[in-house]
Amino acid sequence: MTNRTIRSIALVTNPLSGAGKGALVAVDAANGFAARGIEVTELCGDSAADTERLVRAALADPVTRPDAVVAAGGDGLVGVVLQALVGTGVPLGLVPGGTGNDLAREVGVPDGTDAAIDVVLGGRTRTIDLGAVETEAGASPTWFATVTGTGLDARVTLRANHMRWPKGPLRYTAAALIELAGKLAVPYRIELHGSPDHRDGTVFELPAVMVAVGNTRTYGGGMLICPDAVIDDGLLDLTVVGAMSRLDMLRLLPALSSGKRIDHPATVQYRAARIKLTAPDAPATADGDPAGMLPATFRALPGALEVLVP
Repeated sequence: MTNRTIRSIALVTNPLSGAGKGALVAVDAANGFAARGIEVTELCGDSAADTERLVRAALADPVTRPDAVVAAGGDGLVGVVLQALVGTGVPLGLVPGGTGNDLAREVGVPDGTDAAIDVVLGGRTRTIDLGAVETEAGASPTWFATVTGTGLDARVTLRANHMRWPKGPLRYTAAALIELAGKLAVPYRIELHGSPDHRDGTVFELPAVMVAVGNTRTYGGGMLICPDAVIDDGLLDLTVVGAMSRLDMLRLLPALSSGKRIDHPATVQYRAARIKLTAPDAPATADGDPAGMLPATFRALPGALEVLVP
């Protein structure tokens, strides 16, 4: 843990975070920081790419760059910010305003806007790992802070992101029911490097419904998909949900959604510093946003980010 003096921030917002909650949080956060005498530069892009561009521009000059970049939104917004923030040495602040807020929960940042502002201005930082996912079609790696999903959970997320109804968590339930009607398990090839439990280059081949790669324990607002993940151990945790019936999946999903540990004989966990996943027609999502298609390589990046924490 280290301490920094925070006098200026770049406040990154997304009005669509948390089904509109992000817009309210953004206003409250901007007013709250300004009332405490902080120099605030507000950044709100028209798209994820535009937001990333704005953050890069704000950090381009080491003399004028802010003391911190604060994401007022959810994990998706954090993921966008990371693409510009990694490697700059500027810490990340969090004001939760999304649906999931899993990174904030993992590092102990409170939900209330005023309390989260107090955490940022306290200046206490914690160094955490990040993950990187590189697809064969991608031009550059995508950094992620929480979890990358592949297979069924990625398809559910992508479908839910395009659904206008229902609102809130029910949208994900509806998307899951639609996806469960399709093909479930597909053949996966899993290759592990830098694992404390398996020989370098160990390969597993098995049918799986979904495979999640976690830097943190939860995603989707507290779903405990990688229950033993540690955010600063230099490793990524892998949860494989193997082939099972639709009935078993219907039983598993409510437990997962409620934050319970998955207890099913078809589920297995691995840990490694680098993981390669191969599966046919399997999409990936990183921090809830699209990250391409498998095959892909996932790497742990030890100590890649400083986060402002209580």
